[in-house]
Amino acid sequence: MIFGRPSAESGREGPIGVLCFGGDLPLAVAEATRARGRDVFTIGFRGHAGSEIERFPHAWVKLGQIGRFFRLVRQHAIRRIIIVGAITRPALRDLSLDWRGVWDIPRIVRMLRGGGDDNALRAIIAYFEENGLTVLGISEIAPELLAAAGDLGSVRLSEDERANAAIGLAVLDALSPFDAGQACVVIDGRPVAIEGAEGTDAMIARVAEMRANGRLRLQGRCGVLVKAAKKGQDLRVDLPTIGPRTIENALAAQLAGVAVESGKSLIADRENCLATADRAGIAVVGLSRA
Repeated sequence: MIFGRPSAESGREGPIGVLCFGGDLPLAVAEATRARGRDVFTIGFRGHAGSEIERFPHAWVKLGQIGRFFRLVRQHAIRRIIIVGAITRPALRDLSLDWRGVWDIPRIVRMLRGGGDDNALRAIIAYFEENGLTVLGISEIAPELLAAAGDLGSVRLSEDERANAAIGLAVLDALSPFDAGQACVVIDGRPVAIEGAEGTDAMIARVAEMRANGRLRLQGRCGVLVKAAKKGQDLRVDLPTIGPRTIENALAAQLAGVAVESGKSLIADRENCLATADRAGIAVVGLSRA
């Protein structure tokens, strides 16, 4: 173990390390953490995180600089971390390996090639924990960022669209054992698109393309994007997330609504996201699993 737990004599724990990747969530999590009176140290991954994380005490690392990462953690007395933001699983050639990274190449290869995203993320969490760090989830740090149940904007889903959303949850439940994606689109009672490695935005774009080329012959706005965590997923990382871009894509695909699993999904840039949905006439709803 590189790090031990803080002793009783240490007074208080060090800052929470926010490991920052892409999107708006790293900043939102850091701000929410500080608002709760906790010290924050952001660690930005170059090429992924934005410069806005520099509002906090911070440092930058490249993917693969494992030795540098653990030196920073030790230097700043960080014992608790939270992993936030979007990232595509890198190939080994994309990593800037330092001496520690080279030493751990066999473990890194197993993590990168360990099946689906959920398996890979579990391996990463285990790696951090074996090195003395506690990996926290957003529910422990900033539960207010999680989607609540019920109508989240001013537009409501019709009963038919609520039925589509329920079908979407059932589809994602059935796919959970296969560590597939976290999203699908359901129109008129059938799933017309299921998220794969391309991600949610590209999946919605497929729906828009199918409508444009006549593969989906539909009249007017209809259908629901459904996002939910996989059954048994480790909820400390990779929670389903929507944001303003999701709403814009849903509008382009002429969808009627976006449904997310309440308590297990995130809304990035919440105020802007919901205002964008209201202006577009798109319903946003938090659903509870049965």
